[in-house]
Amino acid sequence: MFLDEKNIEVRSGRGGDGICSFHREKFVPLGGPDGGDGGRGGHVILQVNEQYTTLLDMGNTHIYKAKSGAHRQTT
Repeated sequence: MFLDEKNIEVRSGRGGDGICSFHREKFVPLGGPDGGDGGRGGHVILQVNEQYTTLLDMGNTHIYKAKSGAHRQTT
């Protein structure tokens, strides 16, 4: 059997959550925000494999997802 067409779903990685914090110092009573950004989500890259002769070789996977970004952490 030969399969030359296949429907797939591709999802990029979700970005990580930032953090809400405020700058605190002894002589700075109303410091501004200094929270950090979350990490970037992962990328999805489609790459050709010349060893495949039909799309049946890809298996039954229909959803391809990248990893999520890291969350901002306090230091």
